[in-house]
Amino acid sequence: MIDFDLTEDHLAVESMVRDFATTEVKPHIQENDSKKHFDRSVLTKMADLNILGICIPEAHGGAGLDYVSLGLACEELEYVDTSLRVVMSVHVGLNCLSLLAWGNDDQ
Repeated sequence: MIDFDLTEDHLAVESMVRDFATTEVKPHIQENDSKKHFDRSVLTKMADLNILGICIPEAHGGAGLDYVSLGLACEELEYVDTSLRVVMSVHVGLNCLSLLAWGNDDQ
C-alpha cells in the first residue's frame, strides 16, 4: 500500500513556507496590488530560505529536496499570492530544472 503521509522534512517545508508567506507577503499584498508594485526584495528572502532552489541538488546550490516539497511550497505560496507562486514555479520549473536537465556547468 502507498503511504501518503508527509515526512518530517515535508512538514518542515510546509510550515516554513507558510510562515514566510504569512509574515512576509500577506501583510503587503493589498497595498502592492493596489499600487501595481512587485516588491523584488521578497525574491531575495525566498532565495535566502532556499525556496527558489527547493528541489535543486545541493551540489548546485539548492536545498536538495524532492518534488513533494516543491508541491507543498507551491501550495503554500498559492494560498497567499498566486503571482508569487507563478514566479517561483517559472524560476524553478522552467529555468532551474531545464538547466539541470539539459544545461552544462558553464551555464
